[in-house]
Amino acid sequence: MTAHSDTPALLRPFDTAFFADPYPVYARLRDAGPVHRIALPDGSAVWLVVREADVRALLTDARLSVNKAHSGTGYRGFSLPPALDANLLNIDSSDHLRLRRLVSQGFTPRRVETLRERVQAAADSLAGALSQRLASESSVDLVTEFANPLPLVVIGDLFDVPQGDRRSFSAWVGSMFAPEYPGQTAESINRIHDFLVGLVAERRARPSHDLLSDLIAARDEGDRLTEDELVSLAFLILMAGSENAQHMISAGLLTLFRHPEQLAALRADPGLLPAAVEELLRYAHPNQMAIRRFPTEPVEIGGVRIPAGDTIMLCLASAHRDPARYPDPDRFDIRREDIAHLALGHGMHYCLGAPLARMEIQIGLSTLLRRLPTIALAVPDTQLSWRSSFRSHALTALPVTGPPRVG
Repeated sequence: MTAHSDTPALLRPFDTAFFADPYPVYARLRDAGPVHRIALPDGSAVWLVVREADVRALLTDARLSVNKAHSGTGYRGFSLPPALDANLLNIDSSDHLRLRRLVSQGFTPRRVETLRERVQAAADSLAGALSQRLASESSVDLVTEFANPLPLVVIGDLFDVPQGDRRSFSAWVGSMFAPEYPGQTAESINRIHDFLVGLVAERRARPSHDLLSDLIAARDEGDRLTEDELVSLAFLILMAGSENAQHMISAGLLTLFRHPEQLAALRADPGLLPAAVEELLRYAHPNQMAIRRFPTEPVEIGGVRIPAGDTIMLCLASAHRDPARYPDPDRFDIRREDIAHLALGHGMHYCLGAPLARMEIQIGLSTLLRRLPTIALAVPDTQLSWRSSFRSHALTALPVTGPPRVG
């Protein structure tokens, strides 16, 4: 399974079994070697790094660039128009720091804390509606009715996105990652592009007190970012701010369902929740890979030489299950002492929205456990459906049941 020559045969690990449960595949790859040349579902060749020590080190290695200009012939990620592509995930060095400074004030822990009341109110409202549905229906999809709309309330408010457009935007982002028919990815990208260009134009004409208006002011008054950078920042914040928390809430609840003793401990002591969320981020975060990277010079990883311009994927999900880093890594333990992880990034590309994501996940899960104490999985575990995506191990639905007891 490991790569010993300059051009080893391509491995093809992504199949139906992988999409349902990728972790056994990662275990075999880790045992076989630190880096492997694999084929993505579209046939593109990439180098997959699977051990925690290598992944952590390479996340801060200046020889690996996220800028597509350094790509050779391998996988480059989504093909985006310029107005979406000039975002922090595609920019290195000084330009990255410049853009990061412009937007970071919107996500300081102090500013995020001012959103707590709004997040809690939204969670209570959604949980109340879910409870009412469960009073008359045998099961309800938690993804549709709670996990997806909760982050949309928050990130939508930050950008003052019209209520009627929020779910459409979320659906377009979802179909980017897991298209249901040929051409849907491009179609969704075009819709996102048109929507954001229109939103910027509308906000420029009628400024508000939201984060997008602040970014437009920085563009128009200080000339500190280009028009493409402005729209691209809006794209990244709205996409990441909705996508990650949505899937983490549903994945977190499913993980607790699968570990009833841990769920009981959390119900008995809600003070365990912050540590439980960190363990969930390690154990069940939907993002499988960090953003693709391109060596600007040949690099050697575990004895394997990777040429400049090839595509390297750093597998966060595999790193989080590496027994060389975490004792008994496949065990979910909300009392685990070592709660460090890479789910929110490491180094320059550490997630700007990490404080907000943690708040949303904590409030989402705590509200569900408090407001619906008998909530349970409504179907056998084997009947759950997952995205067919190597990037994101995310539920497409989570049917839940349970007599409501609103408190």
